[in-house]
Amino acid sequence: MNDNISGWNTWLTAFDDWNDVSISEVHGLMTGLMTACNAPDEQVWAKVFEELSFAPLPEAALTLLAEEAEDTVFQLKDKDDAYAYMPLLPDDEHDLYERVMALKQWANGFMTGFGITDCQISGDENEMLSDLAKIGAIRLAEDEDFEGGEESYLYIYEFARMVPVSFATRKRKPVKDIALIAGLAIDAKTTKELQAEGKLPKPMPPVMDAMNQNNPS
Repeated sequence: MNDNISGWNTWLTAFDDWNDVSISEVHGLMTGLMTACNAPDEQVWAKVFEELSFAPLPEAALTLLAEEAEDTVFQLKDKDDAYAYMPLLPDDEHDLYERVMALKQWANGFMTGFGITDCQISGDENEMLSDLAKIGAIRLAEDEDFEGGEESYLYIYEFARMVPVSFATRKRKPVKDIALIAGLAIDAKTTKELQAEGKLPKPMPPVMDAMNQNNPS
């Protein structure tokens, strides 16, 4: 599937002025959230991104995100349609490195999106998330060959693609009910704004994974 049919170019255009994370990571985040929640409107999506400390999304990006979320929920709810789900990644005309990095970003986005749903998971789901986290932890230099080449990429792509299909059978809840934004007025200040005003402690810096200190992405 080429970049026009997959929607890759449409997403690039909509998110052109927004660079906090890649469009693959945003798509993964949206998908992870939509495996457990109903599609929210643009206002709620804006609140989710604010509470995750992202910059405000452009209007075109918010509209696209809301529309794609509705389509994704509709697709994943249907057993037959669900198997046609595809992560938002560049097509095979792009370098393998670019596609591997996009899949890594999508996996990390999915982990974030599903993580904020506060859902209980089964043992099988936990195992799938552990394997997905390994994709999200891929370290690859631009001039380095991906071990296993195209065959390995297609294998991990197919695994990642099936995670939301497997996760989408649970009963969904409104996004406004997740702990991240539950109880917040729609015009409430974000965590970042409250921290800037000194009303909340600043977050601790992330702990560096000692295993990866000498092997940066």
